[in-house]
Amino acid sequence: MDPIEKAIRTAFAKGDVKDRVFREKVYRSAFAALDRTLKAHPQLTVEAAINRRKALQARITQIEQEFVPGAAVPEAVERDAAGFASAQDAAPSIDTVAGGGPDAPAPEISLVGGPARPARDGGDFPRLDADGRPHLRRRRRRPIAIAFSLVTLLAVLGIGGWFAQQTGLFKSAAERDTTVPNPPQTVEEEDFSPDEEPAQGPGAADAQRQWTTLFSPADTGGVNAPGGVSTEVMRDDTGQFLRIRAGTAGEAVVFDIARDRLDELAGRRVTFDIVARAEEGQETQIAVACDFGELGDCGRRRYAVGYQRGEFLFDMDFPDKFAGADGSIAINPDFDNRGKAVDIYEIRVSVSE
Repeated sequence: MDPIEKAIRTAFAKGDVKDRVFREKVYRSAFAALDRTLKAHPQLTVEAAINRRKALQARITQIEQEFVPGAAVPEAVERDAAGFASAQDAAPSIDTVAGGGPDAPAPEISLVGGPARPARDGGDFPRLDADGRPHLRRRRRRPIAIAFSLVTLLAVLGIGGWFAQQTGLFKSAAERDTTVPNPPQTVEEEDFSPDEEPAQGPGAADAQRQWTTLFSPADTGGVNAPGGVSTEVMRDDTGQFLRIRAGTAGEAVVFDIARDRLDELAGRRVTFDIVARAEEGQETQIAVACDFGELGDCGRRRYAVGYQRGEFLFDMDFPDKFAGADGSIAINPDFDNRGKAVDIYEIRVSVSE
């Protein structure tokens, strides 16, 4: 479990996690802790700061979907997150409590280890009001501070435009698709067509490639399954596999990838291969999401999985820089939330020559 998720779940234990208002206060505290971390490390680039905020938003979305299927980052938290990002002089802090309900403040969250710094009357960190919003103290801004804020804003806008151009955000799907056909995958549900192209058979995915195993059923130490999802190592005449059975809330099982392994892939085009099948007589649709730290993510992909063992591939071009943190591949074994199972034989990666 990555440090962000661990910090949030630890904070959940100090209140009523079933209450949406309490969870939103925890999420706000997480954004505040991230802002404090970024301010404490001025050597980080603007791009790195943006990527860390995106990673936090993605992790909060994944956690919130355990309570509300299909939910994104709550709108109020998104709005407050933007407020935190623009507060150049201070980041909000929330007092620690031993427990509480929906009206109690959320527990303190620290993303860098050790207790977070509490707010003090007259200090640099403002307190929150009853609605969980920061009271920013009026401060006399020096001209150099205002100029720095404007330069930072222009840099963020410039990086956003460059990112949109590089990723083909303004291109059609046909213009962006310059790769060889892959098994069916989609970001939007209406684009998904399970019968468009079947998964490749065992061993059909470039047998000449040099594959590196990221997960095998022989070692499940890096597998993290939320409540409501069961995992079990099994074996039959096809070999050993990890059977994942979904709950009813769209939970995903997370497979950790070590940071040093990701650093070896930096600056290269890589192909990931998930070897899987559905439970006998129970065809399913799996959803796959990735978090590779500073190297980016793979978007959200969906595949139709039948009982015959198949290989489900996707390609990525990694930027030439360090990952900065451990990564993960998350697999939801049943996109339709009907309690179906999928068997994972292996997750592996190969570098294109």
